[in-house]
Amino acid sequence: MPYNAFDKLPKTDIAVNGATLHIGFAPGELSLPQATVLAWIAHSAKAVTTYYGKFPVSSARILIVPVDGKGMRGGTTWAYRGAAIRIVLGRDSTEDDLKRDWMLVHEMVHLALPDVGEQHSWLSEGLATYVEPIARAQAGDLNAATIWGAMLRDMHKGLPQAGDQGLDNTHTWGRTYWGGAMFCLLADIEIRKQSGNRLGLQDAMRGVLAAGGNHESDWSIQRVLATADKAVGLNVLSELYAKMSTQPITPDLDGLWRDLGIKLVGDQVSFDDSQPLAQARKALTELHP
Repeated sequence: MPYNAFDKLPKTDIAVNGATLHIGFAPGELSLPQATVLAWIAHSAKAVTTYYGKFPVSSARILIVPVDGKGMRGGTTWAYRGAAIRIVLGRDSTEDDLKRDWMLVHEMVHLALPDVGEQHSWLSEGLATYVEPIARAQAGDLNAATIWGAMLRDMHKGLPQAGDQGLDNTHTWGRTYWGGAMFCLLADIEIRKQSGNRLGLQDAMRGVLAAGGNHESDWSIQRVLATADKAVGLNVLSELYAKMSTQPITPDLDGLWRDLGIKLVGDQVSFDDSQPLAQARKALTELHP
């Protein structure tokens, strides 16, 4: 984030549940009216606020950089001089492109996790990969079939391959994004099992935010997980980390999908609510008070 350049740009402020987003546009034309882009940013922030109960930081800079093409072309989040996100947006993007976008919500989810260091980037990227579609579903932008269909299609990309040394020591794309997402899914389901489906990862991560842990703070991964565990009164995250951090743990994904009551019929997702974890599956995407 070029902070000095951003500070020289004219900005529009958006209020989001007590937080303020300072929106700047880098030089360049966009086909869409600026008001449409601002509405998309506000709507994305609402999804994150829905999941966490509040926006992760009190203020954030968001820089929109127009480039050739359509759709979102990249996103990056920083915090070393205050929370900031840069989104590279194709100048020919349409309203439909914005409605389909997942990237801005993904980047905003990063703001809700302390900086845990490069070795643990799997937690940051995995959490953003996992939370983004759930937050959008809770905000009414995605349906459950879409979310679970994507997990069925992609979660296996996070399984350890030959030579894997655990999440902390294996920094491939698949292990960083989908291995981290798998950790989050396993933790979410285990919290729900141990709490009788009263609590989930959402409650744990809200606890981190409530304790002052956001992207503007530097915490050890042990502190993040212990704080999250304390919020739900369980030791699920810390114990799962002890298992997966330095060892190539391969969970039974096929068995998990079966117990959640999820299967593919042709290219369509089908749900079986008679399965033992079906209620946990349903609770994951429901609006959380």
